[in-house]
Amino acid sequence: MVRKIRAKLILQLRSEGLSGRAIAASQSMSRKSIAAVLDAADTAGVSWDDVADRPDDEVYQMLFPGRGEHHSVFAQPDWEKVHRELARVGVTLKLLHGEYADDCAAAGAPAMGYDRFCRTYQRHVLITGAASRVGHKAAQTVEVDWSGPTMTLHDPVNATSRPVYLFVGCLPFSRYSFVYPSMDMTQQSWLRAHVAMFTAFGGSVPRIVPDNLKTGVITHPRDGEIVLNDAYREMAAHYSAAVLPGRVRKAKDKPSVENTVWHVAMRVIAQLRDRRFTSLPELTAAVNDQVAAYNQEDFQKRAGSRASVFTTEEQPLLTALPQVAYEISRWVYGRRVGRNGHVSFEKNYYSAPVSHIGTNVDLRITDRVLQIYSGQQRLSSHLLLPEGSTNQYRTSDADLPSGERYQPWDGPRVREWAGRVGPSMTVIINRIFESVAIEEQGLNAALAVLRLTRRYSAERVEAACRIALAGPVRSPRYAHLHPILATGQDRIEGQRLPQEQPAEQGGFVRGADYYAGETK
Repeated sequence: MVRKIRAKLILQLRSEGLSGRAIAASQSMSRKSIAAVLDAADTAGVSWDDVADRPDDEVYQMLFPGRGEHHSVFAQPDWEKVHRELARVGVTLKLLHGEYADDCAAAGAPAMGYDRFCRTYQRHVLITGAASRVGHKAAQTVEVDWSGPTMTLHDPVNATSRPVYLFVGCLPFSRYSFVYPSMDMTQQSWLRAHVAMFTAFGGSVPRIVPDNLKTGVITHPRDGEIVLNDAYREMAAHYSAAVLPGRVRKAKDKPSVENTVWHVAMRVIAQLRDRRFTSLPELTAAVNDQVAAYNQEDFQKRAGSRASVFTTEEQPLLTALPQVAYEISRWVYGRRVGRNGHVSFEKNYYSAPVSHIGTNVDLRITDRVLQIYSGQQRLSSHLLLPEGSTNQYRTSDADLPSGERYQPWDGPRVREWAGRVGPSMTVIINRIFESVAIEEQGLNAALAVLRLTRRYSAERVEAACRIALAGPVRSPRYAHLHPILATGQDRIEGQRLPQEQPAEQGGFVRGADYYAGETK
């Protein structure tokens, strides 16, 4: 390319009274070049006043039209189209160069090589101020982290304050940012922030790049497989994403969010530093306003803003959200399925398939549902019983064994069993049910009494019931009946039948000799 003479500077110095020789000496320019500029200006009738407000390149073109322009012999592709296509998944400069070469061959035009193609694209990026698509692909990655600086929530009633933590998410391609205030940094808050982020974006991305915090990553060894938190892995799978945490102590693995965290501290927290917030919704609304304004600001070195690039180029490429948002869950491991085919959770009972009676299962609990798992297999699902309920049962018909002979253990079935034992047993079972507020609460106690007939005969158990009812306890239980049977008191009770006594005919009367003594 021809080196351009600084024609505007030469005209400025001449207007200040310097001669051509003086300009050449002061600016280390060739006298021939200065003479060419002055002759061209005189020929075109151009003075300093005419070009004072014009850029250097425009002044040079006015004096020397067409000089310095370089026309490549190679066919030029549509670089704007190349830039747009490169943002799509799987598209590379190598692929685009191959398509460009095929088009040139079909048109009979000379095509530039791959190296020149790459250099020319980079020059186009620098000239237009656009961000290169080689480093980041649109709608492929989101970087997430907790912000180090925090905000404060004030309680005017107790005159106390609590910290508010800020979850930050950033799309590296558009630098579009999301901030979620939270009262803690627990696993549930971490997951809720991700759900809110994807909802705000209107879609998800295939890669989530977090830090190595324990709410997301259990272990991240230098060599070997990364072990993720179960709930975090499930959340990512629900949104068709994979968790790829950055390396330990390698902040450059997620530079976009690290830079955004600093901007959040500078813009959001600093802008709101003088405001006092008394509720989390109020603080969240203020933070959202600041983040929206931050996303709307124009870039300094590229066209558009974070919001405009996200809306026009990245959001249409996001993965569609699932029909149902992810429900935050927690896990309870190693619960045993009882003999009645139910699992206990928070003083209530939920059915599992009868084939798993006696085995250990895992429980997944959401805000509305309790699910029973055996390894990775889901066995049963139930609506969660209301908070505060106790000794309630959730039984699914699919968990019950097939066949007409199966009957659930309930009051009528227990009373029918007691009737087969005897009337005294029936009285005890009825009194057990009368002593509880809910009939189900007496099932375990009643069945414990009835199961005594498996070790002892029905006659002996009935005799023990009679003995217990004759005692001071109105509602005997297993603890009262078992000692009677174990010590054999029911057998002695059969030998203690009342014996008939002969009726008295009169009192005992001593003879006259006893009272009168000896006679002489």
